[in-house]
Amino acid sequence: MRRRYTAGMENLNTPRPRGRGIYLLPNLFTTGGLFAGFYAIIAATQGRFGAACIAVFTAAILDGIDGRVARLTNTQSEFGVQYDSLADLVSFGLAPALVMYHWALSAMRLDGPLPGKIGWVAAFLYAACAALRLARFNSQVGVVDKRWFIGLASPAAAGLVASFVWTFHDLGFSGEQLRYAALAVTVLAALLMVSRLRYYSFKGAGPRHDRVPFLAVIVVVAVLVAVAIDPPTVLLAIGTLYALSAPAMWAYRRLRPSPAEPAA
Repeated sequence: MRRRYTAGMENLNTPRPRGRGIYLLPNLFTTGGLFAGFYAIIAATQGRFGAACIAVFTAAILDGIDGRVARLTNTQSEFGVQYDSLADLVSFGLAPALVMYHWALSAMRLDGPLPGKIGWVAAFLYAACAALRLARFNSQVGVVDKRWFIGLASPAAAGLVASFVWTFHDLGFSGEQLRYAALAVTVLAALLMVSRLRYYSFKGAGPRHDRVPFLAVIVVVAVLVAVAIDPPTVLLAIGTLYALSAPAMWAYRRLRPSPAEPAA
C-alpha cells in the first residue's frame, strides 16, 4: 500500500510533457504577419495604398509579438526561426518594394525607357537587400551584441517606406509627382539595411534593463497619443529619425576631436 502511494506521488510530481499544439501559438502570429504582407501586395496592385501601408505596419506588430510569445511559452524552435525569416522576407522585403513600385516607381517610365528600368531595379534592390539583411541577421544571431542591430532592421526599413507612401498619399500627392523622392527613399532604405552601421535595438542586455525610468514611460505614452492623432505623419517622423540616427552617430564619432588632440 505504501509503495502504491509513493508511486502515485511520483506520478503527481513528474511534469507532463508539453503538447505539440502549443507550438502553433507563435507560428499563428507569424502566419498572421505573412498574411498581412501578402494582403499589402494585393492592395497595392488594386491602388488601395492606405490599406497596403496599414497591412505592412500590422505585419510589423505581429512580428514583434510572435517572438515574445515563443519566449514566454518556452516554445522556441528552429522551425519557428526559419519560418519567421521567410515571412519577414515577404512582409518587409517584397511587400514594401511592390507598394512603392505601384505607387511611384512605376511612373518613372513616363521619363523614358531607361528611367522606367531604374524604377523596377530600385524596387528589386530593396527586396534583395532585405533578403541579405535577414540572412546576415540569422547567421550572426549568437555573435553580435543584442543591444545593437548591424544595419537597419528590415521592419524599420519597411516602416520607413510604408509611412512615406501612406503620408503623402493621404496628403493628396500622387506617386507620379514624388517618383524621384520615392526612388531616393527606396535606395536609401535598401543600402542602410546592408550597411555596417549600428542601430540601437531597444533590447535590454540583462536584468538591470527590466526597469525603465518614469520619463521613458511618459515619452512612450506621448508617442502613442501622437500616433493615434495622425498615424502616417508621426510614423514617418519616427522612421526617418531612427533611420538617420546611425549615420548621424557615425558622422559624430568621425568628426569629433580625439582626446589626444587639443580642442580648438
